Amino acid sequence: MAVRIVPVIMSGGSGTRLWPLSRAAHPKQLHPLVTELSMVQETARRVAATSKDFKFEAPIIVLNESQYIRARGQLDELGCVPACYVVEPVGRNTAPVAAVAAELVRRELGDDVLVLLLPADHHIRDIEGFHQAIAHGAALAAQGQLVTFGIEPAGPETGYGYIRRGEPVSAGFHVSAFTEKPDVETAKTFLASGEYYWNAGIFLFGAGALLAELELYCSEVARCSLAAVSGAEMTGTKLTLDLAAFEACPSISFDYAVMERTSRAVVVPADIGWSDVGSWDALWSISDKDEHGNASRGNVSIHASENSFVISDGAKVAIHGVKDLIVVATGDAVLVIHRDDAQGVKKIVDALKEAGHDDLL
Repeated sequence: MAVRIVPVIMSGGSGTRLWPLSRAAHPKQLHPLVTELSMVQETARRVAATSKDFKFEAPIIVLNESQYIRARGQLDELGCVPACYVVEPVGRNTAPVAAVAAELVRRELGDDVLVLLLPADHHIRDIEGFHQAIAHGAALAAQGQLVTFGIEPAGPETGYGYIRRGEPVSAGFHVSAFTEKPDVETAKTFLASGEYYWNAGIFLFGAGALLAELELYCSEVARCSLAAVSGAEMTGTKLTLDLAAFEACPSISFDYAVMERTSRAVVVPADIGWSDVGSWDALWSISDKDEHGNASRGNVSIHASENSFVISDGAKVAIHGVKDLIVVATGDAVLVIHRDDAQGVKKIVDALKEAGHDDLL
């Protein structure tokens, strides 16, 4: 009998590192950045397949109120019918999301049904490889393990967390250690050791197993999240969590709250063509390019230029005689930044926020 898995798609982020295209009410996961489908549509389609090893149930979509109408419209267009849309009244990071999801699955389907917690804004090129990794992880999660998926590092990336593998177990490894975003020299030693994976932020666990570990290691998150579910308001398939209970919940990541503390953490290697699309440079790297390494979208002309990425959702944008640039034009803002400094977009967003330009965020 195939293992039952409920995909829980986390779609509440704002994707500020892809400003000015990505905004709080229309973040990157609701844009068609890699294919003609939006990233949340791609994610939903990815977890709609069937397998002899597991059965995907209808997904749960977690987001905020400002994104709900647009996200629902996109998923309706795709023909995806979620079990429910969970609306967060305030943002509280990924541990409360995991707790809410596990409690909903436990109530509806039972403790032993598995939860696949995954971001809506990641790109996965190899869908078959992804499903194979899920099958390996499901076998471990069905035994009570909390599974994370590790990506083989392609370089000493400092923007990702790392997972050090320990002793082998079935198709994975016990987790020896987690390291959050090391400096470049540390990342180089990680790669040289051959013992580390990038942390993809995708998790698989039994609903009951997760709630037991959360109660053990972060009981306040468990208590507040479950209260937010108990006091939630259900309208059709839209479930709005109780504001007071969820607002009282500590804002903490699932890694910090549980995975770095539990003895049940295992990592399953996943060679799946993964990218978190966490910056304009990362998006350029996975985009189709011309013979000079340029990628573009929209009303764009590129001349005598190399390795650049140009996007316009309206006005004509032309570049000539440049290389390694990111140029993004929207109706109310234009970004020009060197590809090597793509992470600097966050500084621009922080400056806009400090200056009170909320209309641009």
